[in-house]
Amino acid sequence: MSDTKYMNPYLAGFLLGLVLLVTIYITGRGLGASGAFKSAVVATVETVAPAHTADATFYKEYKVEHPENPLKSWLVFEVIGVIIGAFISGLISNRLKFTLEYSPKTTSRIRILAALTGGVLFGFGAQLGRGCTSGSALSGMAVLSAGGIITMMAIFGGAYMFAYFVRKLWI
Repeated sequence: MSDTKYMNPYLAGFLLGLVLLVTIYITGRGLGASGAFKSAVVATVETVAPAHTADATFYKEYKVEHPENPLKSWLVFEVIGVIIGAFISGLISNRLKFTLEYSPKTTSRIRILAALTGGVLFGFGAQLGRGCTSGSALSGMAVLSAGGIITMMAIFGGAYMFAYFVRKLWI
C-alpha cells in the first residue's frame, strides 16, 4: 500500500490566500460557509412551515436582506463547489473512502456525538459573531478588519482553551 501524501500546509495556506484575494477581486466579497447553511435552513423552514417564516422576525429580516430565493446565494454555490472539489481531490489522491477516525480511548458513537455537538455550537457561534472562520475571520483579516482579527483570535484561542478537555476523542 502506498503512503498518500498531503499537501504542504504552508503551500495550502498560501494557495488559500490567493483564492481569497481572487474571490475579493472578482466578487467584491470574501469566502464563507456558514451563510450557505443559514440559506439552506431558511429555505427549508420556508418550505416546511411558511406560516412560521411569515411571523418570525428573523425570517422577515432575512427576506428584506435577501429578497430572492435563499438558495440563490453565491455562498451556496461556493459550498457546493467545495464539496465537489473535495470529492475530486479525494478521488485523485486515492483517499476516497468512508471512515471514522477516533481514539481507541473512546467509541464511534461518542465521537459522532461530540462532532455534531461541536458543529452545532460552532454554527451558533458563527451566527452570534456574524460569520464563521472563513467568512468573518479569514475574509475579515484579508481586508485588515479589526473584527476579523478579533474573531480569529477568539476562534483559535477558544480552541486551544478547550482542546485539553476533548483531545481524548482524537488522540
